[in-house]
Amino acid sequence: MDFISSKATTFLIIVNVVMFLLETKDGGSTNTSVALKYGAQYSPYVKQGQYYRLFTAMFLHFGALHLLFNMYALSVLGPAVDRVCGPVIFLIIYLLSGIAGNLATYLVDSKRSRKTVSAGASGCIFGLLGACFVLAVAGYGFSLPSIMTTLAVNLVYGLSSKRINMTSHAGGFAGGAVIMGVILLALKYLQ
Repeated sequence: MDFISSKATTFLIIVNVVMFLLETKDGGSTNTSVALKYGAQYSPYVKQGQYYRLFTAMFLHFGALHLLFNMYALSVLGPAVDRVCGPVIFLIIYLLSGIAGNLATYLVDSKRSRKTVSAGASGCIFGLLGACFVLAVAGYGFSLPSIMTTLAVNLVYGLSSKRINMTSHAGGFAGGAVIMGVILLALKYLQ
């Protein structure tokens, strides 16, 4: 239960679980109209100016397994990033990666005229994985082979299901890697 040592991780898990319970109480977490009501990412609505969906969607989940998989991944990656970077930078990476994943989804869906409703913390989780990748390359004690294995497994699993938003995963990963890279460069130049 390493996530308990990370107050930021615990806070994020609580927020995600509370939102899931609210969705469930209000008609079900797998109900598309409920997801849209609570702020799921839907590119036509974002295009109309509902930009908050790029943020709110990262706290919603479609079903208990979706929530459990993401919260398990958060409970593993969150404390590791928090330990190295501190809670403020951890939260910045988490939130900006989620927005990056949802923004990538919006851009790809808009370009392809797709009208897919998406939600979940996956973009955030992959952002943390992207940050771990950069930290591993920079020599901060993360295992690059473990990270690459995790990416490979998720790629195979993600490509096997049309229900998984791989665009959000890729956008989140890229966002987390870029953010972590910028932070490391900034810290290097501030020393």
